[in-house]
Amino acid sequence: MQLGICLTLALPALVLLGQPAQNQAPMSQNQQPPQQQGPPVAREVPGRTLPVPTADVSPETQRVIGGPPPANWNAIPQTAEEWTAAAGRGGGAPGGIGPGNQALLDRFGVKSEPVTINGVAAYMLTPKDLAPENRNRLAVHVHGGCYVMGGGGTAEGIYLAGFGRMKVLSIDYRRPPAAFYPAALDDVVAAWKGAIKTTNPKNMAMIGLSAGGALTLSAVLRLKQEGAPLPAAIAPGTPMADLTGGGDSFHTNHMVDNVLVGVGRCDAMAKFYANGHDLKDPMLSPIYGDMSGFPPAILITGTRDLLLSSTVRVHRKLRQAGVDAQLHVFEGQSHAQYNRDSPEGKDAYEEIARFFDKYLGK
Repeated sequence: MQLGICLTLALPALVLLGQPAQNQAPMSQNQQPPQQQGPPVAREVPGRTLPVPTADVSPETQRVIGGPPPANWNAIPQTAEEWTAAAGRGGGAPGGIGPGNQALLDRFGVKSEPVTINGVAAYMLTPKDLAPENRNRLAVHVHGGCYVMGGGGTAEGIYLAGFGRMKVLSIDYRRPPAAFYPAALDDVVAAWKGAIKTTNPKNMAMIGLSAGGALTLSAVLRLKQEGAPLPAAIAPGTPMADLTGGGDSFHTNHMVDNVLVGVGRCDAMAKFYANGHDLKDPMLSPIYGDMSGFPPAILITGTRDLLLSSTVRVHRKLRQAGVDAQLHVFEGQSHAQYNRDSPEGKDAYEEIARFFDKYLGK
């Protein structure tokens, strides 16, 4: 059944620059538009209505695509109390497993065991139907949440454990307002160094989503600098790889993405985490780092994702560095909407599991 849901953009009805006037004939197929003189100028586009895509999109995901944006997408915390509330469980300290994640654990038959690894709080996620080829493998998971939210945020790790049938170590890194940059990165690197004492790094992967995707990339940069063993493969999903706001989709998908919506609350949280540090520092914006020597990578995004360009740019930079990198773009999806118990979610995590299977040792 097709859903008749549409998203109307609140943009003025403007003329698209470069269109012929009414008394002009349109260009033929063989004609080329005249070359612009001087510096490039911004294009104005008309307001338009975006229907929910139905071709090759499941009914479950159609409903998600057609949903309203969050009312607080541009509500930026102002006081210490508001920041603590935004951080959720733990107020920036390790927060424990929430009810939603417990339901996912039950749904997928995944056992969660709280552990401390090299001084960092984490959860070992073990599926009941662990695949035989994954018995000696481990994926280190770095959750998202704009660097502030997500205490005990193991959802992505549970999906990988459930759909991918592999063990996952989910890191509950420190967050503002309890701790600022580089605390989260320090915790990810420390947990990785602790994990490789028990598992061969050639059998290990790292996966992260959004802020977790950026932390995954920055952790590889840090590990490379320190000469430490790297993951055999990584999966930085829709990473917040450029905190400076660079990238075309910050404009083209503004008010189209119904998760992040536009530059607002999430960006303010990232800057709050940065705590005054240069946002172009590769340890905050890994797009500006040297990605030569990176492990094979699989990146996932959606056509309506505000961070589509961030993901595309990371993919191109990896390819230019000679890294085997795959880019998967899901139809109609906004930011991280593959991270669900849906046909598209199953598809995405099985792709990740197959990619890991290709590169991880046994």
